[in-house]
Amino acid sequence: MNTIEHRLMELEAKVAFQDETIEILNDELKAHQQQLAKMKRQTELLAEKIKEAQQPSLMSQMHEPPPPHY
Repeated sequence: MNTIEHRLMELEAKVAFQDETIEILNDELKAHQQQLAKMKRQTELLAEKIKEAQQPSLMSQMHEPPPPHY
């Protein structure tokens, strides 16, 4: 085998390895993006619940008269 063929085979092997690595990294990136989107939505829901909990309820705004036994 001459050196050009050998170098060509090495380059093909490197390209194949790089293609596989890119595919693996792409899959990981997709998984992380999905997880990030899920966490963002959960954070938004928590913020809404906190906001709702901080708003005074209608019952606490209304001043009830004391019960008749007072």
